[in-house]
Amino acid sequence: MPRYPPIADHGLIGDLQSAALISAGGAVDWFCAPRFDSPSIFAALLDQERGGHFTIAPARDDVTVRQLYLPDTAVLITRFLTPEGVGEVVDFMPVDERPDVATDRHRMVRALRVVRGTLTFDIQCRPRFDYGRAPHTLTLDGDAATFHGPGLDVHLRSSVPLEADGQDVRATVTLRQGERAGIVLETSSPGAAGPAPVTAPTLEEELRETHAYWHLWIRRCRYRGRWQHMVNRSAITLKLLIYAPSGAPVAAATMGLPEQVGGERNWDYRYTWIRDASLSVRVLLDLGYIEEADAFRRWLGDRFRGPRPSGGEPMQIMYRIDGDPELSEEILDHLSGYRDSAPVRAGNGAADQLQLDIYGEFAYAMTHSPDLAELAGYKGWKGFAALLDWLAGNWDRPDEGIWETRGGRKDFTYSRLMCWVALDRGIRLATEYARPADLPRWIAQRDAILVQVMERGWNPERQAFVQHYDSEVLDASLLLMPLVGFISPKAPSWLATLDAMDRELVTDSLVYRYNPEASPDGLRGSEGTFSLCSFLYVEALARAGRLEQARYAMDKMLTYANHVGLFAEEIGPTGEQLGNFPQAFTHLALITAAMALDEELDKAAAAWNPPR
Repeated sequence: MPRYPPIADHGLIGDLQSAALISAGGAVDWFCAPRFDSPSIFAALLDQERGGHFTIAPARDDVTVRQLYLPDTAVLITRFLTPEGVGEVVDFMPVDERPDVATDRHRMVRALRVVRGTLTFDIQCRPRFDYGRAPHTLTLDGDAATFHGPGLDVHLRSSVPLEADGQDVRATVTLRQGERAGIVLETSSPGAAGPAPVTAPTLEEELRETHAYWHLWIRRCRYRGRWQHMVNRSAITLKLLIYAPSGAPVAAATMGLPEQVGGERNWDYRYTWIRDASLSVRVLLDLGYIEEADAFRRWLGDRFRGPRPSGGEPMQIMYRIDGDPELSEEILDHLSGYRDSAPVRAGNGAADQLQLDIYGEFAYAMTHSPDLAELAGYKGWKGFAALLDWLAGNWDRPDEGIWETRGGRKDFTYSRLMCWVALDRGIRLATEYARPADLPRWIAQRDAILVQVMERGWNPERQAFVQHYDSEVLDASLLLMPLVGFISPKAPSWLATLDAMDRELVTDSLVYRYNPEASPDGLRGSEGTFSLCSFLYVEALARAGRLEQARYAMDKMLTYANHVGLFAEEIGPTGEQLGNFPQAFTHLALITAAMALDEELDKAAAAWNPPR
């Protein structure tokens, strides 16, 4: 049976249009090109035999592996320690001078070096186009190879000779201390020229430029708190998940990775959810990244002005990264799935769901910064006001909710909460900037939502706010209630809800979204704790004044990060990472938790030590 590396045993590299996962064993296990949502070229994570991989590793078994990033960059180093020598593979994807211009040409650099002793590396490149469904042909000439696939060529250029292995290639190279080699993979449209010969000076220059790009970008980050290293890594991860030509963030770099090994909760996350993207942009705004937020604002404006979904809503809940609304879901039954977790799905059938909360996350992000309001101008305001006019007449509808359950529409408390947020932020913005708006109607509907949530979302028997009005089930999405200003973080009803969640949803600081057995979601199996919710829990504890508990939960949560500081969607029963990887939701929540906890700890310190 094929051996799969743990989901967490990977680092992420990218060039702001595509991305690759590289295992601690030196394998490119996942790579789609020319875009995040393109069919895969390497997908060994979903099928070790059929998915394809690009592996550089020592030709021996007695190897200890260490993996790290060059600090504050997306340059990944995989170190191989053996009795005979220590070698490294340095992996990165250079960022083009114009990353905002879509291109088929993407370059992955893999530089080999030995820093002690002698080491022999085996190199195997086995692409499998179109999720492993399409055959390819090979053209090989010494140190240059081209794999011809459907609509795309993949070129390989090496500083060592390559040899054919069927329609794939392999090579072996032995290096002594101080010696280097390099191999470059580059995608292009069919028939385009491949990369130039690989030379040490060229690779060094590309490494310097990539290093400088990321250092200049992270230098703009405003965060200077207690968790600097983890916040910087999370910010870089969010940046790597933004498709620069459109400004649209994807929810994760992968598809099909299971929420339960062997289960069916295996979704395609390589698309732009209005919710996830809005909250990502809100966090980037907090960190000082106005340009990224403005690019997403423009992308959102185009979606709002485009054709409406069949249900008549202003927007779908998700789109492809270029704004295409077509996300038809298909099952790739030729792939076995990660550790036999089938089915493997491409596309996402939840795209046509009704999720009214998305307008709240959108408003929460887009009204956060005066700079962004200025950039939007009068035209942007008119579009936003039209959206709120629609929402004022449509908020009181059952929907599928934030978790995209496939068990039917309900009156979800969280959806009502975020409709309140949308109207509340619109009212604030119209008042502050003296913008034209139907304020009496907006105010009346905002207040009606608050009354409804307080009276119907509160369950007297549970002494807590619950998932939907006909339920007694708790839902961790409601951790946002005090964080968006709907309720005081120290209100008795909120503290009672927090206590109820602590008893039922929290296990050793990790938080479940909800209990699927108590609230059937139309799917078989279970899932792990949801890392987004675990970080929201930290923030809610901090705002409630439970600082010791919050800090302990934060520090424990950070121990679940992988070896290079990345998080998937969920944490399994024994601490393993589950779900698509890395997950934007988790990393944005880590940043907000760190910022909130810093703020509350600083306030407490000032109260204990007032200035003299």
